[in-house]
Amino acid sequence: MGVQQISRFWHRRLCEASMLYAVIIVALWAWRHFGGVDQYNLVLDIPLIAVILAGITGVVAAVLHIWPPQQRLGQASLVVYLCAVATTGALIIGTGGLSSPFIAAWLLVAVFAMFFGWVGLALVLLLVNAYLSWGVLAGHITSTMIPSAMLTGELPILVGCLLWGPDDRAAEARTTSYRELAATLSRVAGKSDIVLNAIGDGVMALDADGMIELINPAAQRLVGWGDEDALGLSYQSVLKLIDAKNDPITNDTDPIAAVLADNQPLTTDRLRLVTSSGKTPIISLVISPVSSEPGSGVIVVFRDVTKEKAEERQKAEFISTASHEMRTPVASIEGYLGLTLNPATATIDQRARDFITKAHRSAEHLGRLFQDLLDVSKADDGRLQSNPEAIDLIPFVSDIVEGLRHKAEDKKLQLIFKPRPGTTGGEHSATFTSRTLSPAFYVHVDPDQLREVLDNLVENAIKYTPSGRVTVDVTGGSGRVTIAIADTGIGIPVEDQSHLFQKFYRVDNSDTREIGGTGLGLYLSRRLTEVMDGRLWVESAYRQGSTFFLELPRMSEHDAQTALAAKAKAAAQAAKAAPPRPVPAFATAVLQSQGFLPQPSPATRAQRPAQKSSRAAPPPTAKNVQSTTVAVAQAAPATPSSATPPSAPSTSPTAHIIATSQPRRSPTRVRDVLTTPRSAAPPRAVR
Repeated sequence: MGVQQISRFWHRRLCEASMLYAVIIVALWAWRHFGGVDQYNLVLDIPLIAVILAGITGVVAAVLHIWPPQQRLGQASLVVYLCAVATTGALIIGTGGLSSPFIAAWLLVAVFAMFFGWVGLALVLLLVNAYLSWGVLAGHITSTMIPSAMLTGELPILVGCLLWGPDDRAAEARTTSYRELAATLSRVAGKSDIVLNAIGDGVMALDADGMIELINPAAQRLVGWGDEDALGLSYQSVLKLIDAKNDPITNDTDPIAAVLADNQPLTTDRLRLVTSSGKTPIISLVISPVSSEPGSGVIVVFRDVTKEKAEERQKAEFISTASHEMRTPVASIEGYLGLTLNPATATIDQRARDFITKAHRSAEHLGRLFQDLLDVSKADDGRLQSNPEAIDLIPFVSDIVEGLRHKAEDKKLQLIFKPRPGTTGGEHSATFTSRTLSPAFYVHVDPDQLREVLDNLVENAIKYTPSGRVTVDVTGGSGRVTIAIADTGIGIPVEDQSHLFQKFYRVDNSDTREIGGTGLGLYLSRRLTEVMDGRLWVESAYRQGSTFFLELPRMSEHDAQTALAAKAKAAAQAAKAAPPRPVPAFATAVLQSQGFLPQPSPATRAQRPAQKSSRAAPPPTAKNVQSTTVAVAQAAPATPSSATPPSAPSTSPTAHIIATSQPRRSPTRVRDVLTTPRSAAPPRAVR
């Protein structure tokens, strides 16, 4: 049994009625005592206790009217009502009891007892019966007066039970609730209409069957359909989508159908919209399910991004052209600085060597920056080339880890590769154990792209780990393979993790400000991962470390062995059919001039004009010069003070020239896939 809950409307009306009732009683009392009324007029002889209770009732009602409680509104209304009941009882008892001229006030007040539920009814009945019992015991109510007293005291309460019974109160409460809900929905709908009509993006609401339930004015302008024409139709009739090749999308490639089927949000900006006028603007689509329950429908938000795509394309073309043109002179600068640092080709003092070493490192950094910009521009405009092949991940990842081990050792870090024992490194390698057996994980991806991603992730882990260890692990199931790169470094704040794979984004705090970078590595890694049909994400706790996960589709062992056998057979046939590659004449001449190869005999010199006349060669390019300088630098014996590590000795100078005359290729950053192939002019013999 509890207090009947009432609406805020009825609470305010009750407080207003109680305040008016209290004011009337106080006014009658003041008129009796200060208004010159006959002192013997017993009708207006209101007792002081009734006036005091009336004042209390008015104050309580005023306070609860101005500051109504947010909770327990029914209890607050019951307090006001009981104050009014007490005031009425004191007024009737003090002005003659059952013969009081204010008995009508009691009839009006008592009829609302059931309005407050069973609690209000019980309290009022208790007060009435207590008064009647006191009157009978005190002799104020005789036996002949008892029926009329009970009728006067309890009849209005019974009438109130008929008026405010549980069924009527529940119906009234439901009606009030429905009205309030309707008013709330009307206000919300009005606000929603204002928002939908004001935004510039097209919005369409679809039901579970793909029928259009709502379309805002911006969407109507984009598709060229009116509100009355589009409602109730299938979205495929109104929102006609085509791909980049102007082919209509199928059910398998329809993003809206995919969201309707799996109830997962989806975003794309690679489709075009066919309007009613025949235009085909590029649109950005954001498709979200209405709720987590399947079959609840979807909300489609789209906008025209044709202008933005054109601007991005122009910017990418500028970056690509500028990076490509500046990469060649930077490569030449880097090559000549490398020659200067080689004691076999130049003699400089230690101070100059330090300066040139710094310049050489800066030139290398500048070259990597230009290459990153070129790669990103190719990734953005879809020029990435992919040559997938079967790869055994364990030895592939192990090779990358070993190639970066020297960087970890320079920082005194432990670089652990779990699938291979004995690869922990560092002084405490025995502290960490590794698996002695590992399964064969095969993937079908481009090896250069995968190497680029893994090299970037492992190098970042080493770069952002001041002390501790970096752990690389490879795990997988029947359909997917996951490569995890975990470190004990500075970690990534939560607010930065969602932006980490954006272009040019770098975490800016006191821990990362001194560490160099362009903010392009993770962006390019994510784009390459998408090309490989994989997924790249991070889990990190600030100042505790980070773990980057690369997930790729797993290739079955049977398919992998078949692909590897076919690749080996094709390579053997190509090697057998290919003629031996001649040594470039200009490289031989440079090495002869430096004394690394013997000078040609007079008979050979005499034959050279005839060879020149039969074959004219174009002038040397910057790429040839770079190859020559690298060949000279690597052919000469390097000293420990050289900026580059010494090359492995070769058995033949000619073989060494062949190896070093090719364009340089970084062992950890592969660019051939992302760079547009260009035909190199044949070199000209040096006179």
